[in-house]
Amino acid sequence: MPEVGAYDAKTHLPKLLERTQKGERFVITKHGRPVAELVPVTRADPESVRRTIADIRSFRETLRKRGVKIRGLLKKGESLRELAHQGHRY
Repeated sequence: MPEVGAYDAKTHLPKLLERTQKGERFVITKHGRPVAELVPVTRADPESVRRTIADIRSFRETLRKRGVKIRGLLKKGESLRELAHQGHRY
């Protein structure tokens, strides 16, 4: 992936966006260190989304049949939100 300095990226952003739109990817650096990536937006394939949702529902049903309940996975005083965000960095 080609590297572009932050100043050059700012100066040539319209050209970089055109190239990115065509599928190219760039690493933007600041003082020679990578700080960001400029990548094309990917659109979700509706059929892929449907398959994923079906897989999740199937997995939930498997857990239900095994008697696994979400509340049983929570530690004392822990919320479902905290469990879902476990390991996230903000």
